[in-house]
Amino acid sequence: MKINTKRLAELSLMTAAALIIFVIELQIPNPSPIAGVKLGLANIVTVCGVYRCKWWEIALVMLARILLGSLFCGSPSAILYSLSGGLLCLLGMLLLKRIIPKNHLWICSVLGAVLHNIGQIAAAVLLMRTAAVMAYLPFLLVSGCIAGAFTGFCGQLLINRFDKGKPKGRSKGELQK
Repeated sequence: MKINTKRLAELSLMTAAALIIFVIELQIPNPSPIAGVKLGLANIVTVCGVYRCKWWEIALVMLARILLGSLFCGSPSAILYSLSGGLLCLLGMLLLKRIIPKNHLWICSVLGAVLHNIGQIAAAVLLMRTAAVMAYLPFLLVSGCIAGAFTGFCGQLLINRFDKGKPKGRSKGELQK
């Protein structure tokens, strides 16, 4: 698990960007009367990272964002919900990446949002020791699909922008001249 300084700086910037987006999103009033519904804009960074980073790199970025975000703005129980949703979402997206090409990453984002909501409801069932919270699941799945599509399209735009900046058709020797 060797990592060079440039890559470490890139991953740190990704973590900082996700954390800033997370903190800003907390200032936006909840658009829904249903508790727990939000856009999850910080997941734009995660979706991009799934397609641009090694699995362990994006896992570290996501874990750092969840832990720091919960430390700065959340409660201890928020860590459990965020981790359960985030880890299931990340695992699912990493598996889906194998069959969903980069130019359709928004689909991966929608499915990741669904998995995120399932992970959070599973944590709620375990923590609250009641299955009654599963009544929220249909509402969370619908809002998750909408939010996942939005964050996925944003991620798609970023990936396309990153790919435009790459030099094309040049060998290493030509770049050094």
